[in-house]
Amino acid sequence: MKSAVRSCLAVLAAAGGLAMASSAQAQSGSLPCDGVMQDRAACLRERGAAAQTARQGGFPKVDEAQLRQNALARCGRQPPADQAACEQRVLGTGQTTLTGSVLGGGVIRTTETPVPVSAATVAPLPAPVPQEVPMPATRPAPMQSPMPMPAPAR
Repeated sequence: MKSAVRSCLAVLAAAGGLAMASSAQAQSGSLPCDGVMQDRAACLRERGAAAQTARQGGFPKVDEAQLRQNALARCGRQPPADQAACEQRVLGTGQTTLTGSVLGGGVIRTTETPVPVSAATVAPLPAPVPQEVPMPATRPAPMQSPMPMPAPAR
């Protein structure tokens, strides 16, 4: 009994150590290229390119104002009726929700815009037209043959 408890405690301690190592790896930015969620060779190339860029002076700072201006410029290319909804999606205002992930293929922004219904756009339903129900068909009478059939020969 005591050995089973010790074994369970050892397994739990090892699992906790793995979880802490995994979170430390994620925070340091050196996630493994396991080839499950992405191509292993491409992951290794990207990791090497990022390390080289970091050694040569690092990545430029992200200019949030420039990113916002670029996003709003893309909305300017939409039809005039859709520009306001595009700007809401880009800025995250209104009832905007985000789903998906970059690793999964992209982030989808959805904005719900309620549109009031006016009385002029709602057409009344036409009155139902009564349909005639056909009478059930009767079975035809059996045909009588004009000539009697000869009796089978023995």
